[in-house]
Amino acid sequence: MKLRDFHIGLEFFASAGFRWRCTDTGSRTVLAIRLTGRTSEWLAGPPYIVDEVVFDEREMERCYLTQEDAILAAKRAHESSGHPGYSSEAIGIMAETEFGEETGRYPNPGALRFDRRRADGEILHPYAARRDGQDWRVLVHLPFLSGFEDVPEADFISMPIASEEDVRARALRVTKVDPRP
Repeated sequence: MKLRDFHIGLEFFASAGFRWRCTDTGSRTVLAIRLTGRTSEWLAGPPYIVDEVVFDEREMERCYLTQEDAILAAKRAHESSGHPGYSSEAIGIMAETEFGEETGRYPNPGALRFDRRRADGEILHPYAARRDGQDWRVLVHLPFLSGFEDVPEADFISMPIASEEDVRARALRVTKVDPRP
């Protein structure tokens, strides 16, 4: 969805199929409350008892009016992405580390929101951070190499956010076959 699609009171679906209600629109963001099956008193406002969550442009793109729209979009994205996905082993490692005590103290969780593109075109998926003296290192998974690395936080945030085009370009490097004998 785009910003122009939202209005106060609109109900929509976002991450993991949760239902949300738009409570405000701005010039670049939308505020919404998650509809959790609570009684209407919990969802009355403003002001709201439940937390309002900010949806930025990237998050709005992953919002849908119906669950069917969300499923169809996920299917189209899967068919056109080129992303290799994550092995069950990688998911286990990332989940175990992501919810660890040290990551919970990381003061800049927004730095972990977006995959980044390294200068060599490799895609880095951040999943946690660890302290290194006075500094932090971002723990990343390299989905095309099925590997893990850690990167100084300053280096990581200086890399461009990976776009869908970056992922497709990286996928082509994996699948490109030399036609010469």
